Amino acid sequence: MKNKEQILLRMREDILLRGLSQNTLESYTSHARIFLDYCNRPTEQLNEHDIRNFLWYLIKEKKSSPGTVNTYSAAIRFLFAVTFNRTLNEILTREEVSAIIESCQNLKHKAMLMVVYSSGLRVSEAAALKIQHIDSKTMRLFVDCGKGGKDRYTLLSEACLNVLREYWKMYLPKHPEGWLFLGTYKVSHITSDGIENAFNKAVKRASITKNVSIHTLRHAFATHLLEDGVTLLQIKELLGHASIKSTTIYLHLANLTSDIKSPLDNLPAFCRSNGSSND
Repeated sequence: MKNKEQILLRMREDILLRGLSQNTLESYTSHARIFLDYCNRPTEQLNEHDIRNFLWYLIKEKKSSPGTVNTYSAAIRFLFAVTFNRTLNEILTREEVSAIIESCQNLKHKAMLMVVYSSGLRVSEAAALKIQHIDSKTMRLFVDCGKGGKDRYTLLSEACLNVLREYWKMYLPKHPEGWLFLGTYKVSHITSDGIENAFNKAVKRASITKNVSIHTLRHAFATHLLEDGVTLLQIKELLGHASIKSTTIYLHLANLTSDIKSPLDNLPAFCRSNGSSND
């Protein structure tokens, strides 16, 4: 078992081997030290719950700014992915999600996967959807009795709605209970396993090699929203989390530096539209 100082030394070596700057080296190792001090337990036992608890501590107790939390998040991601060589939740990129959905061989499977991703549903919630839960007037999707028995509204994607309308015309799903996705024998709604199987087949056809499951689409929904600037509180409500503490896990999954311009590039002396520079 390596002690904390050995871990931090190894992290410094990993940073140097990747040619990162001295500022990054000092920032990552100092932030990782604080994280390890906070956890105060063997490093081989550390997991995503430790990350979540620490980020929540920064937000709730330390009142840290979003920028500070993001810096800690980047350092911890490096510590786990490179120095620990340990995979956290694997997140699908937008391109990978698109490839999975487009690889579906029938409209029903495509509609199911689009609903899960576009609305951030748990697979059990998608399986139990009813036709009346689709509110095209307000572009909302109603989740009846989600986890913990809670009802909620979440997003209804316009692109998903269009596919659902095509699906409705083709399959004409009619059932006394009004289930949107019927099971094989059309006596009840599709099972969670049925949606999972459709997802796994689509992943294989899309040649995605990441270790993912149908629940990864829900993670991707939250992560991509966070990258697009949606607040943690909004994402919490859309996901139906009982506590925002559960939502903070996405802080270390999201690429929060995308589309953010360095303040240097906004200084008058460096605002050059042609991007030219002097040798």
